[in-house]
Amino acid sequence: MIRKVATGLALASLMGAAAFAETYEVKMLNKGADGERMVFEPAFVQAAPGDTIKFIAADKGHNAETAKGMLPEGAEGFKGKINEEIEVTLNTEGVYGVICKPHYAMGMVMTIAIGDVDAPGDFLEGRVPKRAKARFEDQLNNM
Repeated sequence: MIRKVATGLALASLMGAAAFAETYEVKMLNKGADGERMVFEPAFVQAAPGDTIKFIAADKGHNAETAKGMLPEGAEGFKGKINEEIEVTLNTEGVYGVICKPHYAMGMVMTIAIGDVDAPGDFLEGRVPKRAKARFEDQLNNM
C-alpha cells in the first residue's frame, strides 16, 4: 500500500505544473459586451507559463496573431487563419500583443501577460494604428 502511494506521489510531482495549467477562452467579436466594435473579449489576460489561450471565432471574419515586434525575446509568434479557432500554449514570460489582422486599424487588439511582468518600455514603438495604440495603452494600464 505504501509503495502505491509513493508511486502515485512521484508521478504527480513529475507532472508538476502541467497538471495545473489553465486554459483561457478569448472570443473574437464584431461587438463586445460594452458596445465596442471589433474586439477580443477579454482584451487582457494574465496567465502563467504553460497556460493555453483559446481564441474562439464567435463572429466571422476575424483571426488572432501576434503583432510584429510585440512579443517577449525568444518567444515564438503565432498566426491563426480567418474564422479559425486556435489554441496557443505560451511558455515564455513576458507581454504579447495580439491583433486581428483585418481589423487591426479599427483597434482589434489584446494583450497577454505571461508571468508577473511589466510591459517593456518599447512595447508600443513602431507603426501602430491610432485606435489600436489607444486600446493597447488601456490594456497595459490595467496590468
